Amino acid sequence: MGKKVLIKVKNLKRYYNSGNIIVKAIDGLNFEVEEGEFIAVIGPSGSGKTTMLRILGLIDSPTKGEYFSQGLNVANLPENERTYYRLTELGYIFQDYALINEMSALENVYMLSLMEGNSKKEAIETALDALKKVGLEGKENRVPNELSGGEKQRVAIARAISKTPHILFADEPCANLDTKTSEQVLDVLKNLNQKYGQTIIMVTHEEWHLKYASRIIELKDGLIKSDRKTRG
Repeated sequence: MGKKVLIKVKNLKRYYNSGNIIVKAIDGLNFEVEEGEFIAVIGPSGSGKTTMLRILGLIDSPTKGEYFSQGLNVANLPENERTYYRLTELGYIFQDYALINEMSALENVYMLSLMEGNSKKEAIETALDALKKVGLEGKENRVPNELSGGEKQRVAIARAISKTPHILFADEPCANLDTKTSEQVLDVLKNLNQKYGQTIIMVTHEEWHLKYASRIIELKDGLIKSDRKTRG
């Protein structure tokens, strides 16, 4: 029995107007994502990597095409339903951590759970479990200024996985980190993928990051140049 298909994209396009010029950021993507894959998206600057990730993460909308997530045509949902789906079903990791400096690591993680209507007790338990999964057990009461760059990014990962998202999106999560710290963060992502079965789609520009992925999608000029698996 095959793995469950989480994402199906058909002829996805995103065009922008820049003066009198139409910029084709992505120009007809077709692919599927199965449960449990760790996909690295690569390509030169301007190839459409971040645009694709923003559409899959429901932060942006396509100009044309279809985008199904868990069988639901999410691209055509009303804005309030898109927002709810993004908050409850998808996780997103940004380059700059996006943490609140006045809050502890624990508070940064459980805040979203409270906003979703969960009890504080449940939110804290879920947050502590997420922090443990990313190796920050014992540091939950530290504020971001007391954490290293790699620890801040791990708090951001914990926040994203605390709601057990079906898909975790990472937009160059190591862009602001040195090589050693990047390895620590990528090890966390690989562990989440292999131990817990978390599906991950990560945009990166570093060639050495690809060894962590099970599949590599290369974009060029808004199109898929290659799509290959690196491991089963």
